[in-house]
Amino acid sequence: MTTSSKDGEITNAIIKKFQTAFLAEPKNRLAQNVVTKYDPLEVCMDHTESQTVSHAYTYKVPEVKPVTNQKASGRCWIFACLNAMRLPFMKQMQLEDFEFSQSYLFLWDKIERINYFLHSYVEVFKKGETPEGRLVSFLLSNPTEDGGQWDMLVNLINKYGVMPKKLFKDVYTSEASSKMNMLLKNKIREFSKKLNEMVQEKKTDEEINAEILGMMQVVHRIVSICLGTPPTSFTWDYYDKNKVYKKIGPITPKDFYEQHVKPFYDVNDKVCIVNDPRPTNTYGKLYTVEYLGNMIGGRKTLYINQPIESMKQMTAASIKAGEAVWFGCDVGKHFHGKSGVLNMDQHNYEVVFDTNVNGLSKSDRLIYGESLMTHAMVFSAVSIDEAATEENNGMKTVKWRVENSWGEERGNKGYLMMTDNWFSEYLYEVVIDKTYVPADVLAIMDQEPVVLPAWDPMGALACSNAEDSTSVACSKL
Repeated sequence: MTTSSKDGEITNAIIKKFQTAFLAEPKNRLAQNVVTKYDPLEVCMDHTESQTVSHAYTYKVPEVKPVTNQKASGRCWIFACLNAMRLPFMKQMQLEDFEFSQSYLFLWDKIERINYFLHSYVEVFKKGETPEGRLVSFLLSNPTEDGGQWDMLVNLINKYGVMPKKLFKDVYTSEASSKMNMLLKNKIREFSKKLNEMVQEKKTDEEINAEILGMMQVVHRIVSICLGTPPTSFTWDYYDKNKVYKKIGPITPKDFYEQHVKPFYDVNDKVCIVNDPRPTNTYGKLYTVEYLGNMIGGRKTLYINQPIESMKQMTAASIKAGEAVWFGCDVGKHFHGKSGVLNMDQHNYEVVFDTNVNGLSKSDRLIYGESLMTHAMVFSAVSIDEAATEENNGMKTVKWRVENSWGEERGNKGYLMMTDNWFSEYLYEVVIDKTYVPADVLAIMDQEPVVLPAWDPMGALACSNAEDSTSVACSKL
């Protein structure tokens, strides 16, 4: 009996050969005994490497309370933004602890994004796209995902403002959103069929818009039942850290942002920098992704593509100046959840499986679907090798402190540690205030953006939660 197959079939003889080779190596039997009883990644942990973890940093912004927790939802992008925003706000207001309402922005994103989605469907159907085609199939795959991108936050905050969490709190569905999303997906796909039929029947824009308005009333009803109805205005009274009573309001959420938050954290002054090393996407260019948005008439999702070292320099400069940095990464890779460490060297796969998982470059991981952005968090500290910085005439970063939104149980009381080499390999996006962006890089925003297809990995939405931290990614709009 031959041990090869001309047509590529795995024959019994080939299986026998594999098994003989496997059992001939005693290490394989030992690994099998251990891994069948324990978490494979825990078995691969290099505990010598884990002993070197330290949570001390050269430069850091203050730690604030409470440590936030997105629970079983994909709201990390919202949490990360509001965590960065509350730092200067709390300093100005002299607060000991504070949270903005994440559910408030979450609710409006659901409503605005589904409206954006339905109008986008009309557009693609008018172009002759069909439900069986790649574009519509992709847009149908997960049409009401929790995750998002930075410019979507800018749209929401500019239109709806922000408010304290104590005045619009989390409810069951905001902390566990899957059931609401199931209902919304059902209705969106039903609505998309109706809109396609109306396009084929050559209905007028007025007729189609009226139909969408009726659809959105259904969406609003579902979202409001699940998440509640936010106040149109509120009065916020509180004690500052000196125990002095203070009050703001009555005031609308938009005016609250404009008057009390924006002077210290203006989302419009932030620039999204990405590291996309694929040969087709050159550095120094402005990019956007087709049908990646959440608001009709809103700001486009725009990225400035830069080398990774440039991204590190801008991020470190921001932290040194006291401003935390929103970022997006592929959190499930080379991550140890219990200790909260992101480190390329902490797992030794070769000693257990006799192979490694680093066979692809960062560029190839994007091309072949092995990696993309899955989670948003906040950089709040950095360690810099001062001697190497002076020698190289540029900042030599060593490690980074990360404020997460998975509660205090993960990492060092809710904070993670990221090594600099992990940053290089799995960090895709940072949001930097214009103050810390070099003029030549900032000028790229004046370019006409290169439009990437809707399914491009650079359009991935940040959405991972603690229960789903190893997922590949959330689908785009």
